[in-house]
Amino acid sequence: MARLAPIDETAAGPAAPGADWLTGWRNGPADGPDASPDWLGAARADAAGRFAGRGLPDRRVEDWRYTNLAHLTGLELDWAPAPADVAKESLPALVFGREAECRLVLVNGQVRPALSTLPALPEGTLLTSLADALASGHPGVADLLKQRAAMDGGALKALNDSWLEDGYVLIVPDGVTVDMPIEILSVGTGGALPPAYQPRNLIVAGAGSRVTVVEHHVGLCIGGYFANLVTDVAAGPEAIVRHCKVQDESREAVHIALLDAALDSGAMFDSFCFTLGGRISRNELRVSLDAPGAHCRLNGAYLAGGRQHCDHTTSVDHVAPETHSDQLYKGVLDGRARAVFQGKVTVRPDAQKVEGHQMSRALLLSETAEVNTKPELFIHADDVQCSHGATAGDLDGEALFYLRSRGVPEGQARQLLVEAFLNEAIDAVALAGMRLPLERNVARWMAERPAS
Repeated sequence: MARLAPIDETAAGPAAPGADWLTGWRNGPADGPDASPDWLGAARADAAGRFAGRGLPDRRVEDWRYTNLAHLTGLELDWAPAPADVAKESLPALVFGREAECRLVLVNGQVRPALSTLPALPEGTLLTSLADALASGHPGVADLLKQRAAMDGGALKALNDSWLEDGYVLIVPDGVTVDMPIEILSVGTGGALPPAYQPRNLIVAGAGSRVTVVEHHVGLCIGGYFANLVTDVAAGPEAIVRHCKVQDESREAVHIALLDAALDSGAMFDSFCFTLGGRISRNELRVSLDAPGAHCRLNGAYLAGGRQHCDHTTSVDHVAPETHSDQLYKGVLDGRARAVFQGKVTVRPDAQKVEGHQMSRALLLSETAEVNTKPELFIHADDVQCSHGATAGDLDGEALFYLRSRGVPEGQARQLLVEAFLNEAIDAVALAGMRLPLERNVARWMAERPAS
């Protein structure tokens, strides 16, 4: 089984992928005739040119200063993996701990209807694959993709744009409430060569609509693969979009994700990201609060051990006045694990009466663990309430002593303190059914970590 090469954390890395890597990439998703509309072919070609000119971001790119992808250039990847043979019985249970009412399954970035559970949704609601939406010429999907593909979101987004082949599409009409949570189960599998896939996802919430999406990313192999996904969210006036993501990829996987959300007046985007898998993972959120009353809440919790590298990067742009954002990320690191939190809040000159707050806290359970934090505020207005902060340290010695003095064994005492530390972030999950499974994952991770 192919495994990812050791990570050289000090190397700057080449400015562009090597020739062999680009040859394997092939500048797009399809050999031979392409039945895609002309605009899509042109968008792919334009993005391929942008990526070829830039290459993978290295540590000279400020946003990638703490995350090194240089080792990917020496890894031969399967850019067009054949559909993997996955049995429905082998899929993990829903993270709620009960059978899924609505589940769309992707394997190596391709939607698999036969593995999915798709009940009837409220009238006008569309949940389908990007491939089917493009084949049917859905106007809303085409218009949004044209707009988003033309936006410069960095080299990894350009790589994703150069494929624009499959992923999921969720469209909720004006005034519609989708009561059941929609689970998106993304499965990564290995092969003779580590597969690389680029799913593109769209969530469009009409005015006054309500929807909850739970993304569950898992690996069904012990080897590596490269997942580079982009999700575009458009929330109309007074819409509420709740997005919960559980990233539990294979320990040798590289998981790179960009979520780009644009919020209209009174819209709310509530995001929670729980990360415990992957050799290298990066979850990047960019939220634009485009009209008064727009509000976002970005929360996350992460667990990393061994030589895992976990990156959370956020950017919130207060374009309009009377907008509000809150961010809280908490993580626990052990072994030689590394974590990154980069949080940027921008307030535009005319965006008065804005609130923007962010906080990052990390627990380091070993002397070799490391966290890099870079909170930033760019304030161009004067009537605002903005704050940022970051802390990192060991477990509270007094609390640990107190528990041990009451007869609690040291290992159990440490587990209780870690669980209490992360619960502040986990309790913020809007979907109550998610909290207990997440807390169980924390307990399992603590039980499986090597003894100090």
